[in-house]
Amino acid sequence: MFVAEGEDLVDAARAAGIQPVQLLVAGENVAPALLAEISTLGHPPRVVGVFRRNDLPRGPLPDVGLALWRVSDPGNIGTIIRSADALGPAFVALSNGSADPTGPKAIRASMGALFRVPVVAFDEAPGRRIALVAHGGQALESIDLSGPTTFVLGAEREGLPEAELAKCDEQATIPLSGKAESLNVATAGAIALFARARSRA
Repeated sequence: MFVAEGEDLVDAARAAGIQPVQLLVAGENVAPALLAEISTLGHPPRVVGVFRRNDLPRGPLPDVGLALWRVSDPGNIGTIIRSADALGPAFVALSNGSADPTGPKAIRASMGALFRVPVVAFDEAPGRRIALVAHGGQALESIDLSGPTTFVLGAEREGLPEAELAKCDEQATIPLSGKAESLNVATAGAIALFARARSRA
């Protein structure tokens, strides 16, 4: 089970055909003070929904997605799921050690996209694997992005380990200007999805 706080998230779930197991509404079936006590938000919501993880979308998977290796920041996870929704359809695959996509911060960052985007295990990601690396890869725009594709991204500090890089078919780098050394992982994922969508336009 997991909790989604706020009417917008509960409405997003229902719009995706996912119904809460329990719906708590301040002043109706729960005291507002009690709802405020359990809330993780600065301003307590009027509505809290309790959902089953097993009700979240799992497939069939789109032919493009992002596979994340030990991305532990829940805000990045939620933002990546939101990008997969906006620039897809795309899936998100998570390795062990990645943040929980159903945690409060990740859910809020996804803006309801969690209820529409399939989230699977890292090893379930299909298609050709393209590792996004900060330096040394082919320029992303020079790579053929047709066909089923999974972009593989590592945690911002550690990147992808050699063992995972070896499993990828190609390595791509997003060219940067100025003195920037790298991009935020969520930004890099969004750029990759945009590049893929533009290549198919």
